[in-house]
Parts: sequence; C-alpha cells; structure tokens
Amino acid sequence: MRLFTGFLLTTVMVLSAQTTGEKEAIAVVQRTLDGIAAHDGAMIRSTMLPDARIYVARDAAVPTHTELADMIAQIAADKSVLLERFTSPPRVLIRGRMAQVWGEYEFLRDGKFSHCGVDSASLFKTADGWRIASLSYTTEKTGCKGQ
Repeated sequence: MRLFTGFLLTTVMVLSAQTTGEKEAIAVVQRTLDGIAAHDGAMIRSTMLPDARIYVARDAAVPTHTELADMIAQIAADKSVLLERFTSPPRVLIRGRMAQVWGEYEFLRDGKFSHCGVDSASLFKTADGWRIASLSYTTEKTGCKGQ
C-alpha cells in the first residue's frame, strides 16, 4: 500500500509540475495510443504530420521503417483488443515549436502482455496544435515493469 501511495503521489507531483505545452504534447501521443486501442485510423492520422515516419527497433535487428498508411492498415485489420499504455509519466522536452515525448510503455493484446519498450515521439507545433513528425519505439520481452 505504501508503494502504491508513493507512486501515486510522485505521479501527481510530476503531472502538476508539467507546463501546458508539455501536457498538450503528451495528450497528442496519448491520442495516438487511444487510436490504436480503438482501431481508429482517422484518430491516429489526426495526431500525425502527413509525412510522419514510424520506426521500430526489435532486439538486435536493424531498425525498420513503416509508412503511416501501412501502420494504420495493420491496426485496422487487427481484430485483437489492443492496449498500449505508459508505465510511468513520460518525459517531455520542448524548445520553441519542437517537442520530444519519451516514455516507457507496455503493450497488451487481448488483455495479455505482449511486449514493452520505449516510445519516443518527435512533435512540431502547427497551426492545428502539436503533431507527431516521427514515432520511434522499441519492442522488448524482458526487463518490463510489472512482468
């Protein structure tokens, strides 16, 4: 119970210390994760620049690149219940119209642990708000929080 209370207090302190810009940048990344859970390509696309890039690093393999349209098609075709969530508050760096959101996550498929890793999103502030220019992530099976 003490551990949970400590975690909760730390989370509240970190969240309350965030600037509006940091909260907005995190919200865009969270909307992407919500779009994945909803299998909603339009929601995912609304968080990205039109030419956004997606990269994945798996184990020792060379990082691969996926086109946004292909990622959206894969998610839409997947009939599993998907849930990707941060396991701790993500870190945010902002300078002018550029932001970086970096956070550890876990991915569940049909309620069961699939993998964990780090999401790293580079965002730019546009007339429509923050948009993701590139999303890079790792996929890991070991060393995951709570596993």
